[in-house]
Amino acid sequence: MQCSKLSLRSLRGEINIEQLITHTTKNVENAIGLDSCPEPQTPSSGMKIGDRYMVGDVVSFQCDQGYSLQGHSHITCMPGPVRRWNYPIPICLAQCGGAMSDFSGVILSPGFPGNYPSSLDCTWTIKLPVGFGVHLQFVNFSTETIHDYLEVRSGSSETSTVIGRLSGPQIPSSLFSTTHETSLYFHSDYSQNKQGFHIVYQAYQLQSCPDPRPFRNGFVIGNDFTVGQTISFECFPGYTLIGNSALTCLHGVSRNWNHPLPRCEALCGGNITAMNGTIYSPGYPDEYPNFQDCFWLVRVPPGNGIYINFTVLQTEPIYDFITVWDGPDQNSPQIGQFSGNTALESVYSTSNQILIKFHSDFTTSGFFVLSYHGWYYLRSGLLPNSVLFKLCY
Repeated sequence: MQCSKLSLRSLRGEINIEQLITHTTKNVENAIGLDSCPEPQTPSSGMKIGDRYMVGDVVSFQCDQGYSLQGHSHITCMPGPVRRWNYPIPICLAQCGGAMSDFSGVILSPGFPGNYPSSLDCTWTIKLPVGFGVHLQFVNFSTETIHDYLEVRSGSSETSTVIGRLSGPQIPSSLFSTTHETSLYFHSDYSQNKQGFHIVYQAYQLQSCPDPRPFRNGFVIGNDFTVGQTISFECFPGYTLIGNSALTCLHGVSRNWNHPLPRCEALCGGNITAMNGTIYSPGYPDEYPNFQDCFWLVRVPPGNGIYINFTVLQTEPIYDFITVWDGPDQNSPQIGQFSGNTALESVYSTSNQILIKFHSDFTTSGFFVLSYHGWYYLRSGLLPNSVLFKLCY
């Protein structure tokens, strides 16, 4: 009798013994985990991603905010007689210092929530885009009083200012760094280690500097008044800029410009070399002050004369007056003296220089506006049409 196969008969039918043994063996293997790696532990202060542990499966790990992953972030279940992961399970640790650029984050003392080690010097830096500051909130804080401390600075390393030096068992109040760069420095000595600190930070947008417009007697170049931005100022013709022509919006608790706002003023006298221009009475469009003696020397290139036209003339008659000389000083020939209300009166020089003097006494103010331009009379021997018109009519 040949017995290559054994079989059992039953009322239900025939069952193959080899198939039964194979099926039973696989069930046993699965039951004791021969086809899978052991379940990896979740790191303290971290998380595990993935719940399949068969050969070829991958599990990844991440740390909570403020912690750094030590080890491999991904591990794979390897084949072999003994199922195992290709790398050890990583751990999550709070590091001594670091550089951050996210708009929010967590800063932990080394070893947190355990005690920090001795003899530490750790620096964390937060660098955000210009125009943002940092709000620091303290969730936990405990250090050895005086000897172990956390120093918070606002600003870059070269120009930073201390906004907090914290030590002891009390949780500090929130701090606001008013620049886009913030640093935290932690020092511990050789004894009495504590739990340390847990800090949450959040970026916030800094306010803009005050709008300098309207800018009297001039105009502003630029319309971005946020932190770190620069604007410039220019005056209308006839006015002089007093102050800095460019201002930058500063960081700081109280947002302000790095210099006082400039102003454009009509000054009492000056040296003028432009071919064309306007001269205003001091303080125009306000009335001029009393007791003024102002001198303007107007000089154009040689070979040119100077044509003057009073577009506005309203002074106290006789006592407040304007004198014009055809040359650089009061010894030059006098062209004329003007006072009262004689608008649109005009004069011209035979020299490329004229001296203009304005005098006001102790009472009754007013104002004047005169325009001038150089012309080629001396070179050509001919008067410009505008001057001929004035002379003829």
